[in-house]
Amino acid sequence: MTATKGELEKLRIECFESPDYTTPSTGRFEAYINPQEIVISYDVEYDGSQGAGTTNSRMEFKKAKPGDLSLTFTLDGTGANGRLVDGKPLDVQKQVELFQTVTGYSGKIHRTSYLKVAWGTLSIKRCVLKSASIAYKLFHPNGVPLRAVITANFTDNSDDTTRVAMVQDESSDLTHLRLVKAGDTLPALCTAIYGDPFRYLDVARVNGLTQFRRLETGKTLIFPPLGK
Repeated sequence: MTATKGELEKLRIECFESPDYTTPSTGRFEAYINPQEIVISYDVEYDGSQGAGTTNSRMEFKKAKPGDLSLTFTLDGTGANGRLVDGKPLDVQKQVELFQTVTGYSGKIHRTSYLKVAWGTLSIKRCVLKSASIAYKLFHPNGVPLRAVITANFTDNSDDTTRVAMVQDESSDLTHLRLVKAGDTLPALCTAIYGDPFRYLDVARVNGLTQFRRLETGKTLIFPPLGK
């Protein structure tokens, strides 16, 4: 789901049972207060072997290792931030349990779920949970938690082909999110992403657009992978 103009774009985490994400999503978590920090880290492996009688080594590229994504966000059930669920303050404990259910172990597949993490204009990341910590910061006098900070670390679950494509910022093999700017047209955006302006009908269908000739400035559009 994409936020309309002026609406909060929520961080969302979806879980899947298949490693290729071809099955429907089995659960979804949304953050009502978006992350204070997002850290994307990755390692590149080189062969630094040195020949006999030489004083220096040439760093030969071997591979790009799966990358990590770290998020830190707050669950606030005090109501002080104005974020309400069905007119009531957020139930922090239920949200923590939902986060653990979506990102954690699945009895159906006998392992942790395969995840998609997305927020704003960041490319959708296919990953699995690596670690998580939950710090409860505030409590009601009866012991009910009113505020918690979740720090979650995810590691890349993409295959080698997808990871190579992710290095290429404009690869048409991946899902892209684009924020519409003044003067943007759907055929022009399709040309930039797919190299084919006639993909605009598919993109309009995915985004539920009926008036695709005039795009709403500030709206985020989803551009699915080719063939999807």
